Amino acid sequence: MEQTFILLSFGPDGWGDEIAFGVLVTIGLAFATLPLGLIAGFFLSLAKQSDEKTLRMAAEVYTTIFRGLPELLTLFLVYYGLQIGIRQLLLALGIETTFEINSFLAGMIALGVVFSAFCSEVFLSAFRAIPAGQYEAGSALGLNRFQTMFNIILPQLIRIALPGLGNLWMILLKETALVSVIGLPDILRQAGIAARVSKEAFLFYGIACLLFLALALLSSIMINRIERHVERSGIRV
Repeated sequence: MEQTFILLSFGPDGWGDEIAFGVLVTIGLAFATLPLGLIAGFFLSLAKQSDEKTLRMAAEVYTTIFRGLPELLTLFLVYYGLQIGIRQLLLALGIETTFEINSFLAGMIALGVVFSAFCSEVFLSAFRAIPAGQYEAGSALGLNRFQTMFNIILPQLIRIALPGLGNLWMILLKETALVSVIGLPDILRQAGIAARVSKEAFLFYGIACLLFLALALLSSIMINRIERHVERSGIRV
């Protein structure tokens, strides 16, 4: 037991500092990816409802690709493929450089595009649940399309989409563990290093499991509070 406390302590003899840093990286990556995915997903859902056929097809192709590809493969395509593509483009322009993509940025982009693809479906379902009369009401009040969207449609959209978005957030939180394969020092990578060095795999992977469960529990509590707050706001379709 004493040896366990030493291994989990903060300082030169323990791995507490590294594990804590991994928690911060995991949380930071999830929160950095969230707005990217939400914004992209919202505009993708708008594109799917566009009168422009080309725009609808482009949005459908995007979501089909990134909902169908394994997240790990998407991560590799961004981290390795995007680097190679940018290098080749720079070489074509006569610029020789050793361009590299930061692993945090690569993780954010890869998880963001996947998250946005699933978000678009949640938003699209929410849009379809709002009666057409809501749009007509905005027009009757003299509001333009942007004002109708911001003042009438968006509050209802958030309420309807919130449960689905909450589920996607929980999935995103788990998928941050994938970035450990490209060297980002998240919870899983830090736990893996500690396990290999200390030969205490069960201890450190168990700690990683508890940390992810704790983050999921906190997220669930916060999502439930947000949902209750939205319900109390009295927004109805």
